[in-house]
Amino acid sequence: MTLQNDDSSPTAVILTPEVQQALWFLGALVRIRAGGDATAGSLAVLEHQGGRGYNSPMHRHLVDEETFFVIDGEVRIEVGGHVHLAGAGAVAFLPRQRPHGFVVTSPQARFLTLHTPAGFDRFALAAGTAVSTTDPMPPETVPPDPAALAALASSYGIEIVGPPPAL
Repeated sequence: MTLQNDDSSPTAVILTPEVQQALWFLGALVRIRAGGDATAGSLAVLEHQGGRGYNSPMHRHLVDEETFFVIDGEVRIEVGGHVHLAGAGAVAFLPRQRPHGFVVTSPQARFLTLHTPAGFDRFALAAGTAVSTTDPMPPETVPPDPAALAALASSYGIEIVGPPPAL
């Protein structure tokens, strides 16, 4: 729902679960809770729900900052040559240009990523497969071709710089 303004300030938006997109992305269920199209490009919020081993390759965002909010489970985050274990309630701010990656180390994990400005949501939509289910377990999937994923990521201002952190 878009709330109209009486002035030139940004438009307020309320997004119910029914209008939020869901997709399988790198072996996990990802819900785009707020995408750039709804926030005039200001930010994107994605909810990730994945099992042990769900990860991202080491990468850096050229345009956006990424912030992790761990809701349940444990996520190992590698950034700046350091490894950090982030459990429920942890927040990790990852500045643009800083290479980082993550891997879920618990049986399941659920976390939010906030991207400022938006753009990562468009990459996730392009790299993932849209679904209408909310089943947290992805179907059998073939891992993406690393070269193809790197080329796609590059077109969204993301540079893949290495393999995922080890489990």
